[in-house]
Amino acid sequence: MFSAEEVAAGEINHAIRFILPNSMIRAKKYVAPATHGTNTTGPMTSIPYGGHMRLRADYPIENLSPGAQVIAKALQKYGMYMSDGGNIALTAQSDVYGCATWDGVGVDPFSLEDLKATDFEVIDHGPTIDVTYECERTPIME
Repeated sequence: MFSAEEVAAGEINHAIRFILPNSMIRAKKYVAPATHGTNTTGPMTSIPYGGHMRLRADYPIENLSPGAQVIAKALQKYGMYMSDGGNIALTAQSDVYGCATWDGVGVDPFSLEDLKATDFEVIDHGPTIDVTYECERTPIME
C-alpha cells in the first residue's frame, strides 16, 4: 500500500494493490504472482486475482492534482495488482501515525476518479490457474 509520506516525497517506488467486487473478478481463476483465488463470480473477460494492469503511458496525468500525479506516475511505471475482493478500488496506508497526511498532500477518495479501466493496459503474466481449494501446507522447519 502506498502512503502519504511517499506522495509527499514525490515518488512511489512500487506497484499498487487494487481490489474489486467479487462479481467483477474472473470466476475461480488466478494468475501469477497470486498464489490463490477465492469464490469469485466475474465473467471470463474480467481480470483474475493477481492480474497486473498499468496506466497507459499516454494518459494525461498533468490534468490531475499534484498528489494524484505522484500516484498516477507509479501506476504508469509499476502498475497495480488485483489483490482482493471488496468495494474500495485503491487502498492506501492510514496517515494516523505518519508525518504526512492525506489532506496535507491533497489526496482524497476522489483524486483519481477520472481514471477509467480503458486507461489501463493488462500485463500478461501467463496462463490462468484454476481455484481448486486444495491447499497443501508446508510445515515450518526449525
